[in-house]
Amino acid sequence: MSGELIHRQSHTAEVAAPAHVAYALIADPERWPLFLPRNVYTQRLDFDGTRERLRMWVLAGGQITSWTSQRVQDPARRRITFRQDLLMVPATSMAGVWSVQALDAGRCLLRLEHEFTTAQERPRDQAWLSEVTAANSRSALDSLRFLAERWPRLDQLALSFAESVRVKGPAELVYNFLYEIADWPGQLPHVRRVALEEPHVGIQKVALDLATADGGEAAVAGIRICFPHAGRIVHKATVPRPLLAAHCGEWSVLPDEHGVTVVSQHHALLREDTVEQILGPGTGLDQARRTVRADLTRESRQILHLARRHAESAVRTL
Repeated sequence: MSGELIHRQSHTAEVAAPAHVAYALIADPERWPLFLPRNVYTQRLDFDGTRERLRMWVLAGGQITSWTSQRVQDPARRRITFRQDLLMVPATSMAGVWSVQALDAGRCLLRLEHEFTTAQERPRDQAWLSEVTAANSRSALDSLRFLAERWPRLDQLALSFAESVRVKGPAELVYNFLYEIADWPGQLPHVRRVALEEPHVGIQKVALDLATADGGEAAVAGIRICFPHAGRIVHKATVPRPLLAAHCGEWSVLPDEHGVTVVSQHHALLREDTVEQILGPGTGLDQARRTVRADLTRESRQILHLARRHAESAVRTL
């Protein structure tokens, strides 16, 4: 770190929730793609109950960046330290601390601290990294505060489920159909338009116009991270459908000796303020959950069944 200037930032948020609630949210990074708007995907590589290693894909200044971090959890002190070992560009070092301080009457102070360096001869890198670190810190703290303050009914707001099909065909053909999202219009009845960008190999930025169950149309956008060798595509909505505050999930292609299982997983967070506006006065969260699940299930099944037909038809042709 010789010749490099260490830059430090500290951001805080007062939260109207007990300290253990806020700590539970920062201690569970695998749920961050659902909970934090700019976290696209987090993969826990190792965890022994205290020390963990994470691989993260994050939106930073409109770009998709990735790094790995070592974290040490200290639940007794409600403190988590972290240090990037495979660094995000353009940092030459990045470390910090999450901490939660109990206040009074069920309130707490959530703090996120960073210290980082960049190459001294590149001041634009330092300015960019300072800006995106501050913006992402504020976004994360705002989201965590929102969720912590709704902790008693978070189970009503969040839902997770999966759909699957068996395929008697090559896993490669199934994966290829799921990967080639730009070809879906005209094949899938609910997909009217797809705009696709691939800023890096395996990273897809997509915008879709979807037909809704009531005959309308919804515009959504998201990011897909593709792992062809593992048969996985994880996705995160950057512009979710109107009933949702957040939506993420995964397509998995799982071959075995008898064929292939294709799984579509969804994790969603309801947006309370739009429920009655969209579904009608007096509509509650239970009905909103049923509506969201029905819509996502219908669309997932259409994609799964067409992926199966795509693979099995190719086999019959051969």
